[in-house]
Order: sequence, then C-alpha cells, then structure tokens
Amino acid sequence: MRTLHRLLFGTLAWTLVIPVVACIMLAAVWGRPLGWILISLIVAVLMGAVLTAVHHAEVIALRVGEPFGTLVLALAVTVIEASLIVALMLSGGATASALARDTVFATVMIICNGVVGLCLLMGALRHRVLAFRVEGTTPALSVLATLATLTLVLPTFTSSTPGPTLSLSQNVFVGIVSLALYAVFVFVQTVRHREYFLPVEVDLEVEVETPNDVLPSGPVALCSLALLFLSLVAVVGLAKTLAPNIDIIVRAVSVPHAVVGIAIAIMVLLPETWAAVRAAIRNRMQTSFNLALGSALATIGLTIPAVVVTSIVLGLSLELGLPNKEIALLALTLMISTMTLSRGVATVMQGAVHLVLFAVFLFLAIVP
Repeated sequence: MRTLHRLLFGTLAWTLVIPVVACIMLAAVWGRPLGWILISLIVAVLMGAVLTAVHHAEVIALRVGEPFGTLVLALAVTVIEASLIVALMLSGGATASALARDTVFATVMIICNGVVGLCLLMGALRHRVLAFRVEGTTPALSVLATLATLTLVLPTFTSSTPGPTLSLSQNVFVGIVSLALYAVFVFVQTVRHREYFLPVEVDLEVEVETPNDVLPSGPVALCSLALLFLSLVAVVGLAKTLAPNIDIIVRAVSVPHAVVGIAIAIMVLLPETWAAVRAAIRNRMQTSFNLALGSALATIGLTIPAVVVTSIVLGLSLELGLPNKEIALLALTLMISTMTLSRGVATVMQGAVHLVLFAVFLFLAIVP
C-alpha cells in the first residue's frame, strides 16, 4: 500500500486526475462546434493525457518487464488508432477512401524518421555512442519492410482493379498476411527469442534495476492499466474532435488532404514518442527501438486488417497504393533505416539523417 500511495497518490496525483478530467472534457465537447478557446483547452488537456498515458505505460512495463512492457502502449494506441480511422472513414465520404493509407504511411514515416531520429539525436547528445541489439532491430525492420511493401506499394502496381486499389480477394489476402506476420513477430519478441529485445545492459537471468525503478505491485499495475485505457480513450477521442477543425484548416490553407492523415498520426503517436525519447535519454536504445518499430508494425499489422474488414462489410472504397513520390520516400527511409539499425551502434550522425528525411517528408506533404 505504501508503494501504491507513493506511485499514484503522492507527487504524481495528477496521473489520477488528468484521465478523469480528459474524459469529462471529451464528453462535454463531443459533437459540439469548437471555438478557438475550446480548441486551446482541448489541446492542453490532450497534452496532459499524453503524459499521463506514458506514465501508466511505464508503470505497467516495470511490472511485466521487457519486452512485454513496450508492447502495452504500442498495442493500446494502435487498436484505438484503428478505431479512429474507421470512424473517420464512415463519416468522411469519398475523400476518406485514402485516409487509412495516408495515416499508415504517415505513421511509418513519423516513426522511422521522426521518432527514431529524435531518439538517436537526444540519446547521442548525452551519451555520444548508443548501443542496441542488431538481432532485435533487424528482424523488426525486415517485417516492417515486408508489410509496408505489401500494403502500401504493391496495390499501385496490381492490375485486377483500376487505380491504387485491390480486388476483394487481394484485400482479404493482404489483411490475413499482415495479421499473421505481425503475430509471428510478437511471438518471436515475447516468447521464442525474448532475449534479442532486452536492453543491452540487461541480462536475461538478472535484470538490472535502477534505484528509482520500484517494482509495482499487482494492484498498482491493474490501476495503471485502467488509467492507461482512460487516458488513451481521451487522447484519441479528443484528437477526433480536433480532426474536423484540422480538416477545415487544411482546406483553408490549400494544402493536400494527406496532411489530415499526418496530423492524426502525430496526435495518436504522441504517447509512444514521448516514452521512446525518455528511454533514449536514459541510454536504453533497445527499449526506444522496441517502442518505435513495434508501433510501426502494430499500425500495419492491426490497422490494415481492421480497415479491410470495415471496407468489405460496409462496401466502402479503399485506396492503399501510394503515389510515386511517396513510394520513393518510403524506399529511401527503409534503406537508411537498414543502414542505421544493422550495426548495433549509432551516433548523432544517424539521428541527423533521419530527422532530415522527416523534414523532407513534411515539406513535400505540404508542398507536393
């Protein structure tokens, strides 16, 4: 009970209050037109919910250990992200046919360039040379490259249907393959070769704990799990209330509609980004990569099957194939990521390269 009080009711009492406040805010603004004051208030509460989600995810991660802990936030965010995409597809009409593609592509680019680059930069500035396990990062990247190519590239070149779309049988096949390959990766990460995904300084038999890493009890972990769920629901729900205003702003400034997908991906990925950067600053790059690459894999492996099923059941149009410019950026990103993650060590140079690619992605999304 003393640990419970220290973790949840002491100086971190905000981790209990913010999820409740965020959910109340969500209920109060749901379906209402938003003025600038409400938008500013929603953004502030959204940021608080993000920080709270990260805290509770870390409490759960301490309880279950690596690499199970890094899966908690990735899976929770991805499931709710898929729900958000499906909801926007249902309400977005014809313009939403490419929303899943744009959001998944934006997620891959944000993670592989923005999140990975920021983690490498922040970690290397403090620790100079960063170490991680090649046997963990390389399989994750190979699965990511396969899933990204199958779901985002091949639909552009198939001939069964016109345009960047797939036929019914092709959609079903892609959904099944994506889910199956992701399931195999999770099995390898958590059961078969768990040691490949542990931080470099952690031995499989004796995991080193820092003085501040107090192992939470079962009730603390369950409490954090419930509060994590509330925080993530609030994050995605508030992001959804902001989405129409983002769409209005996008139309007002005459930028491509794909920017909406980027904005959604950035908002949903905030908890994972913050957790990954904090791990990098503590010189736990394997944990950062588990979070980052695991999120990208979960986004494709879970979101694509979900939107495929939704499009088939409800008869919605679904465009998955990327245009040529985006295919080139994806190919360059995967090539650079292979160079970065295949050596087992990295410096500030690799971080700078990934951040430049992230800047190119954002710039070309706005100025195509």
